Amino acid sequence: MRSELVYVAGLKIENRFLLATTTMQATRKLHISSTRTEDTVNRVLAEVAKGTRVHRDLPEVIPPPAIDELLITPAA
Repeated sequence: MRSELVYVAGLKIENRFLLATTTMQATRKLHISSTRTEDTVNRVLAEVAKGTRVHRDLPEVIPPPAIDELLITPAA
C-alpha cells in the first residue's frame, strides 16, 4: 500500500529527495505521539498525492562549477 502512495505522491513531486524531505518535515509536524508513525507517514503521502503538502516555491537549480575551475594547478 505504501508503495502506491509513494508512486502517486511522486507524480506531484518528481524529485525523490524533495519528496522525502517534504514527507519527513510534514510527518514531524503532524505526528501525534499516541499514534503509529507509519500511519502518520501514510497520511502525509496521501496529502502530498492530493497536492495539499507540496512545496510552493521549489529551490532554484544551481549548475555545478565548470571542471576547469576544479583542476589544481601546480605552484610555479
